[in-house]
Amino acid sequence: MKKYLFQLPILLLLALTVKPASAQTIVPLSCLDSIPAWMQQHHVPVIAASILEDGKIKQTKSFGNLENGAVASLNTLFNVASLTKPITALTVLKLVDAGKWSLDEPLDKYWIDPDVKDDPRYKKLTTRIVLSHQTGFPNWRSGKLVFMFEPGTKYSYSGEGFEYLRHALEHKFNRTLQQLAYSVLFKPLDMKDTHYGWSKQMDSTRFADPHDKNGALIKMTKNTAIISADWLVTTIGDYSKFAQSVLNQKALSQKLFAQMVTPQVQMEGKPKENMGLGWEVMTPLENGEYLIMHTGSDDGVKTLIILLPQSKRGIILFTNGNNGFDIIIKTIREAFHIKELAQ
Repeated sequence: MKKYLFQLPILLLLALTVKPASAQTIVPLSCLDSIPAWMQQHHVPVIAASILEDGKIKQTKSFGNLENGAVASLNTLFNVASLTKPITALTVLKLVDAGKWSLDEPLDKYWIDPDVKDDPRYKKLTTRIVLSHQTGFPNWRSGKLVFMFEPGTKYSYSGEGFEYLRHALEHKFNRTLQQLAYSVLFKPLDMKDTHYGWSKQMDSTRFADPHDKNGALIKMTKNTAIISADWLVTTIGDYSKFAQSVLNQKALSQKLFAQMVTPQVQMEGKPKENMGLGWEVMTPLENGEYLIMHTGSDDGVKTLIILLPQSKRGIILFTNGNNGFDIIIKTIREAFHIKELAQ
């Protein structure tokens, strides 16, 4: 299975161009109207979208047809790529809230990767460092896992860091990440169609297969392994329930939620872009708000979530085409009345 770097859909001007709340307090439902035409233009077969207002799921829609000819529905299953990471982050933070896990306890108490056992820098790895992408690991190892820099000193996006944390969690609790997430997140939120990796119990006729830039099917084997950073399979409805719980700030205690959305480290060369705990944090916006967001990018899959916790607005987009970000950018322009967006 190929792994792709975290890719922003170039939203660098968003923080400068969102209109003040007095001028625009809602995400217009009409921002989804142009999606079918854009899908044809950019050769993306299926898109699912959700708009949240006032902390509620205002509208969810699906567009297009699956590879078997079935019309895409709200029950269509997507691999959401790196939108897996906010799910993992919230699962871990809920364990922290329950007093069962610590943000700052060294992870070597529970797990030391054999590749780094002779490098003392592993002793500096903590959950906070992992969730804010400061481990010093590459995104994905090429052969042996190695440190590229001292943990906790700067930002560098890393799926390997999330996997390191998964191993620590599973050794501590003697349960898989899927079991942990089900008990603290999926079951309480009634996320019945959400699973780390592909499950045999899932209906393959509902899956949005990936497509290349020309709209051709990308043949691949569905991943069945539990990966903390990638290949969460879910529906737009389930992921919207997760987003709603975050927007309403009910998923965590007030104190821990504040830590989650507090910038932990600045992204190099991006003064308004920071990593919180599992989310990118952009602040301040023109109206004094902040937003949290994440994107996902696997071959034939492009996804995005943006949430504004203060005004309780948000938008989620799943696409199953390599040109998906082209449509995501256009939709975000209309949703947030962005005057100009670099491409």
